[in-house]
Amino acid sequence: MFAVYAGCIDAEQPLRGLESGERPEPPERPGWTRVKVRAASLNHHDLWSLRGVGLSEESLPMILGCDAAGVDEDGNEVVLHSVIGQTGHGVGPRERRSILTEKYQGTFAEQVSVPTWNVLPKPPELSFEEAACLPTAWLTAYRMLFTNAGVRPGDSVLVQGAGGGVATAAIVLAKAAGLRVYTTSRSPAKRARAQGLGAHGAYEPGARLPERVDAVIETVGAATWSHSVKSLRPGGTLVISGATSGANPPATELNRIFFLELKVVGSTMGTKEELEDLLGFCATTGVRPVIDSVLPMDRAREGFERLAEGEAFGKVVLTT
Repeated sequence: MFAVYAGCIDAEQPLRGLESGERPEPPERPGWTRVKVRAASLNHHDLWSLRGVGLSEESLPMILGCDAAGVDEDGNEVVLHSVIGQTGHGVGPRERRSILTEKYQGTFAEQVSVPTWNVLPKPPELSFEEAACLPTAWLTAYRMLFTNAGVRPGDSVLVQGAGGGVATAAIVLAKAAGLRVYTTSRSPAKRARAQGLGAHGAYEPGARLPERVDAVIETVGAATWSHSVKSLRPGGTLVISGATSGANPPATELNRIFFLELKVVGSTMGTKEELEDLLGFCATTGVRPVIDSVLPMDRAREGFERLAEGEAFGKVVLTT
C-alpha cells in the first residue's frame, strides 16, 4: 500500500527523513481493527517525529500520522482515537500510553490498524476531511479549555499563536462556548483571519490586552510565556500543551505565579470520552474545523512544508 513515512531521523532538517512509497499492509491482530483511510491530518507531532522526538531509529521506517477518518472492515464510517494503551484495550495491561506513530504505524497510508476500542463512529454531519482534523489538535484544545482551564460562558481567554492547529481550534471552540476570546500572532493576515473566526481581539505578541483573562491557552512556549503569565487575572489558569518556540523561557515569572496564586496546568491530548463529546459538539452546533488545505497523499511533502514554515492557518489534510 502507498504510505508516507519517516525513513531517517534528522533533528535539524526533519523533512530530509520524509519518504513515500510502498509499505506492507497492517497485519491482522486480535482485538485490533483495520481501517481504510479516507482522510488524515497533519500535526506538529509529525514534524517532531521526524526530528526523533518520541521516535527512535530502531522503530524506522515508521508510517507517520496520528489522525484519520475512514471506513472499518464492516463498512462503518469511523474516526480514530490516537492515544494507544490508555486503558489496556488491544495492548498489554501495563503498556504505557503512547500517541500513534511513537510505537505503532500511523495513518498516512491507505490502511491503518488500531485497537478496536480506539474506533469511534463518525457523525454523518461531518465529512471525512473535517472528522480527520479532530483527534489530536481539536481534542487537545477541547481538553485544555473545558477540562483543564475549566472556563465557562462569559469567561475570557487568551489563545497564543493564532494559526496553529490547536490555537485555531481553541479560538473556534471558545467562541462557540460563549467566551471572550483574545489571540496573538506575528502575522497581520493571521490576526485578521482569527478575528474572522470570532476572536474579539487579535494582537501582536506581547501586546497589552483590554483585560486580564481567566485562562491562557499556551502552545508556543518560551517566546510567549512571560506574556501569558502577565495576561492572567489573579487566580487565573495557564494551560500549556506545547512549546514550539522552545521549552526554556528567559523569565519564569515565579514571583507573579505564587503572589497572584496562578495555576499552571500541563495538558496532553484527551480521552476517548472527550473525543466523543467533541464529535457530538461539532455535529450538533455546526462548528467545523478550520482547514488550511486538502492534498492527495502523494503530495504530502507540500503539506509538511506548509506546516514547517508556519504558513498554514488551520489543518492540512491528506486524502487517499
